[in-house]
Amino acid sequence: MTLTDSPATHAVGEQAEFDRAGLEILTDEQCLALLPTVPVGRIVFTEGALPAVQPVNFVVDDRCVIIRAMTGSKLAAAAAGAVVAFEVDEYDATTETGWSVTAVGQATVVTNPAELDRLSKLPLRPWAGHLDHVIQIRIALLRGRRLLRT
Repeated sequence: MTLTDSPATHAVGEQAEFDRAGLEILTDEQCLALLPTVPVGRIVFTEGALPAVQPVNFVVDDRCVIIRAMTGSKLAAAAAGAVVAFEVDEYDATTETGWSVTAVGQATVVTNPAELDRLSKLPLRPWAGHLDHVIQIRIALLRGRRLLRT
C-alpha cells in the first residue's frame, strides 16, 4: 500500500484540514483506518516517574489496541490501569510523505476468561517467549497527522 492510496484519503468533496505547520489533520475515522495498517507500534507509559517507550506488535479490536506482555515485565506492571499513549506511523523517504497516529487511553490487563478466549482468536502472536498478559488500551483520544509532499 502506498501512502497516497492509504485508507485515510478523503472522500470526494471532503475538505482536509491542516495545522499551522502544514500537516494534514486526520479525522478519528482516518486514524482508526490507519492504526492497523502497520505491524509495529510504540506504547508510551510511565516507569519510575519517567516516560518509557516500548515497541510492540498489536491488533486493533473495535476501539481498543490489544498487546501482550510478560508477567512481571515493566510494561505489564506500569500499564495496568494507567493512561498510556500508543503510536504508529509510516514514512516513505522516496516520496517524502508519511503519517502518524497517536491513541491515548486507559490500559487494563484482561482477566475475564471469556474475553481472554475471544482475544486469543485475534491474529496477535508474541515475538518471543511466552507473553501471558493481554493488555487492552481503550482508545479515548485519537490524534493524527499526515505529511504531504508540497
